[in-house]
Amino acid sequence: MPLLNFSIIKLTICLITGIVIGYYHPLNHDLVIYVLSLLLILLVLVGVISNQTLKKTIWFAVISYLLFIFIGVFIVLNYSLKESKHHFLKHISSYQDTLPTITFCINKVLKPNAYNTKYVVDILKVNETKVRGKALLHVKKDSLIHALKVDEVYLSPGKFKAISPPLNPYQFNYKAYLARQHIYMQLFTENQNLFKAGQMYTVFGYAERVRSYIHSKLKKYDFNSDELSIISALLFGQRQNVSKDMHEHYVNAGAVHILAVSGLHIGIILLILSQVFRPLEYLRYGKILKVILLITSLWCFAIIAGLSASVTRAVTMFSIVAIASSLKRPTNVYNTLAISMFFILLFKPLYLFEIGFQLSYLAVFSIVSIDPLLYKLHRSKYWLIDKLWRILTVTIAAQLGILPLSLFYFHKFQGLFFFSNLVIIPVLGLILGMGMLVIILSVLNVLPSFVADSYNTIIYRMNQFVTWVSNLDTFFFTDIPFNHFWLIASYITIIALVQLLIKATYHTITFTLVGLLAIQLAHIITDLKRTQNTLIIFHEYRHTLIGDLTHNELKVAHTNKDIEPTQISTISDFAVGNFVKTITKDSLRPLYMFNDKSLLVVDSLCVYNISSFHPDYVLLRASPKLNLNRLIDTLKPGYIIADGSNYKSYVSHWKSICRKRKLPFHHTDEMGAYFIAY
Repeated sequence: MPLLNFSIIKLTICLITGIVIGYYHPLNHDLVIYVLSLLLILLVLVGVISNQTLKKTIWFAVISYLLFIFIGVFIVLNYSLKESKHHFLKHISSYQDTLPTITFCINKVLKPNAYNTKYVVDILKVNETKVRGKALLHVKKDSLIHALKVDEVYLSPGKFKAISPPLNPYQFNYKAYLARQHIYMQLFTENQNLFKAGQMYTVFGYAERVRSYIHSKLKKYDFNSDELSIISALLFGQRQNVSKDMHEHYVNAGAVHILAVSGLHIGIILLILSQVFRPLEYLRYGKILKVILLITSLWCFAIIAGLSASVTRAVTMFSIVAIASSLKRPTNVYNTLAISMFFILLFKPLYLFEIGFQLSYLAVFSIVSIDPLLYKLHRSKYWLIDKLWRILTVTIAAQLGILPLSLFYFHKFQGLFFFSNLVIIPVLGLILGMGMLVIILSVLNVLPSFVADSYNTIIYRMNQFVTWVSNLDTFFFTDIPFNHFWLIASYITIIALVQLLIKATYHTITFTLVGLLAIQLAHIITDLKRTQNTLIIFHEYRHTLIGDLTHNELKVAHTNKDIEPTQISTISDFAVGNFVKTITKDSLRPLYMFNDKSLLVVDSLCVYNISSFHPDYVLLRASPKLNLNRLIDTLKPGYIIADGSNYKSYVSHWKSICRKRKLPFHHTDEMGAYFIAY
């Protein structure tokens, strides 16, 4: 592809390859250093020889690419502090019987849940030992005490707990998500056990104080809570105050992307600031001063917005564009994207695995590559129609780029996203521009009430529109099965069709046929890998949940009779992940027989005295008051299973008995769902 002729793109691809290898298949640290040193020496030798002989050699390129692959592996190994001797994980094992005092600093405020406020904290000390590392802090909600603030330092007695992996198949892996941010443990505490021990001063703390100050100024002008939370999301990248219902409306309307500050927002802000600083161009060194002010303003905004992956990517990219424009050098958008990605991943390699980072780059790449092709299909001489057509083509291009990845992660599709974006994107420019003015005037205490009311009304109407689109359920499709085979096949097909749209040749037609073949292969492989004829004992808190999967039909037995099987998230996740077509309701049976295997269900009635029957599996549910030793002696089962409907004290007792009797024991609350294939 001509696109790969640009060196920075090739080097970025090599760096990404190395990061993937280092993340999924970590190599020995010393070995990586030796290989890097050897490749660097070889690169210098080949470079010197090439200069002396004045001959180009392919070995210089090959060694360069290998070097950057191993640089990717190296930065992943060094980015993680988990194995460092100073990490708190190396020091907490000695406090198994005592409750150590943890000293920590608030790093980030997260969205609270129904019971706790949540924070990311930097661990500073365990007792008197200085340590490093991040953890997740849960503080029990207390309406009488204010939330903790960034940079505040606290002492609290506590014990670290591991973050649980998903207990049921195809559920979101929160543990892996936090691990990519180097968070491996969590603390639970209450306000009365927190003792303030000081204050730190970091750039993120200053940013938080700036946001809080602006927020306090805006609250004086009677902004509604929903509107104020949307302002915080749009202008400061802080979505934790957006209500669950409002966030769901934006998701269902296909407009949630505007709540995450990204390239669209930064591009609009750059255009606005370029016009504001334009008079500086008439000064002697005005153009240089303008670029310095633009880049400084963008990075100040990025810091205030929390330096998320999408903000960092966008500001890096537009900073490069601003510098290139000031030097009057033509910029290639693909080069600019590659440069921004290269430097971001060089310092934050695990950004590569963040959903927002992936969607952000794919959206921009799709816009610059597909939008020109779509836009030239129709040209209107009328300004308004032309602008609407441009918004529509940009939206289609972006959605084509991110649709497979969105289906892979979220399994949802909003059919009206064209319509919602056609309305919202033009309004977004007005909201961002007017929002900057409102903030400046409110900080200066000169904001007229009618301006604040007008701004509040604009956002209120936008929220109303989003809610209306969200409620059009007919056009909103959920629970769409889509795995990584379909993801790869979809992107091959999209790339092939774009190439065909550019120019129909023998090669592009062949590539398109390869794309269609890839879709057929994805369908065949998915069928072959689908779980067949399996009884699944899911983990469900306080309830029993059993699924019997046969011939692509899932029969669900659940003790909560008020809920339909399709309304249970555990079931819907499994059905989507396993491409299940039919879900039916089933009654909970005392005995399950399948081929040469059997499962006996023992509940609170403790009916099991069948001496002539020896089940392969026994499921204990609803906390039966039984003598497990007697049950084992009577039934001689091969396996004991306890689900989430049992008291933990009972489970602990059963577990100890099975350990003594060397009988396999499975508790779904610890080990996850249990599968019995037949």
